[in-house]
Amino acid sequence: MEQEFELIAKTFMGLETVLAKELTQLGANNVQIGRRMVSFTGDKEMMYRANFQLHTAIRILKPIAHFTARSADDMYEEVRKIDWSQYIEKGKTFSVDSVVYSDEFRNSRFVTYKVKDAIVDQFREKTGERPNISVSNPDIRLNIHVAEYDATLSLDSSGESLHRRGYRQESVEAPLNEVLAAGMILMTGWNGETDFIDPMCGSGTLLVEAALIARNISPGVFRKEFAFEKWADFDQELFDSIYNDDSQEREFAHHIYGYDIDMKAVNTARLNVKAAGLTKEITVEQQDFKNFKKPAEKAIMITNPPYGERISTPNLLGTYKMIGERLKHDFGGNDAWILSYREECFDQIGLKPSIKIPVFNGSLECEFRKYAMFDGKMKEFRAEGGIVKTDEERREMAQKHRFKKNREFKKRLDEQESNEEGDIRSFSFHRHDIDFGDKRGESKGRFDNKRGRNDDRKEGRGFKGNRDFKGGKRFDKGGKRNDKFGGKRKFAADDE
Repeated sequence: MEQEFELIAKTFMGLETVLAKELTQLGANNVQIGRRMVSFTGDKEMMYRANFQLHTAIRILKPIAHFTARSADDMYEEVRKIDWSQYIEKGKTFSVDSVVYSDEFRNSRFVTYKVKDAIVDQFREKTGERPNISVSNPDIRLNIHVAEYDATLSLDSSGESLHRRGYRQESVEAPLNEVLAAGMILMTGWNGETDFIDPMCGSGTLLVEAALIARNISPGVFRKEFAFEKWADFDQELFDSIYNDDSQEREFAHHIYGYDIDMKAVNTARLNVKAAGLTKEITVEQQDFKNFKKPAEKAIMITNPPYGERISTPNLLGTYKMIGERLKHDFGGNDAWILSYREECFDQIGLKPSIKIPVFNGSLECEFRKYAMFDGKMKEFRAEGGIVKTDEERREMAQKHRFKKNREFKKRLDEQESNEEGDIRSFSFHRHDIDFGDKRGESKGRFDNKRGRNDDRKEGRGFKGNRDFKGGKRFDKGGKRNDKFGGKRKFAADDE
């Protein structure tokens, strides 16, 4: 059995517990929660699976050295002690990413330069040649994390942030991050056992992430590549076996519905859903939330309305009041989860949440609130055995210091301002440069061919031109994959 080593999974603030649960279910050992990260141990297969299968990780790091550096000279000497010929082969390029929380090292670029100098000088001294540095597409990516005098130097096994799944073809203004969307869904405990509704779906991120969770599809299936594929010890056969193993995928007996008032957003969401090959599971329609009607089947609602920061609406508080009215009159018997930022917005909903979870959306400390909806009066609901707040939710809500005090509610809501033009009906749209080859069809069940090792894989796989988007099974069961697309020392990982 291959020896286990230390690994670190980075995530966003507020998603650490969800990520730790994912890692435990994946079979990782020594799982320990830190700040914006979870440390664990595993072998090469675990590292590959963590990159490929985790929904809430943004990067998987493999630490290769822990040391103390009290000065720039210390940093340089400690990095030079490492035998870099083990990690950077002749002719290979590398890059260094620095994350610094230190009074001694206040400039992350300075740390980056010191690490680069130490590596280059070692190669020049030993071989007479120096490796080249590539910022855009290096063969080896390094990460140096400094917390005061404690430094951790790691190999970055992911490369591009794991939130960049690969299915997003277009986006609206301020789209929800894919990792955050997945984390929100997993926090609710939903696993595909009911219908799923997002009445303000934007570009459809929550819809697609919900479908991936319901079907138990690995989010890495859409990725162009992972950084570990360029490592000297990369095991192609092992990764192929992980990539092509769809034995854990499952059928989804219910359905996912997305709605938006803006037809451009609807078309964008439909394009992204089609790109992910999930049109069987997801339906997207144009509809104003104020016209929302009670669903025929039991459902969960998860949504991310505008909150007056990057996206607003002329009557922001009125929008939240309308949301509360629709939930009260047309969502009885179901649970609704809402991510927002301002206390004043939540107040307008007019409903008592059963739980509030602090979650960061970018730099904003938001709240993710659950509303357990029921028909009739609270007293009657409880008399019939109804539960508004579980014991676990009571314990979590009883924890102190869960939120910052007095989140600022800016004056902008009380003023006539230019942001009124930033209505949810007037998104800015952004195309993502992903090659569909000759077709922009749907991959029903996702792809026909396995992800083989061929030349076009190195050319920005996207949706490759040699992949037919036809019906039938996602893979051709014979042959290799044919290019689907393209610790224990804790520390605080940086936000992506």
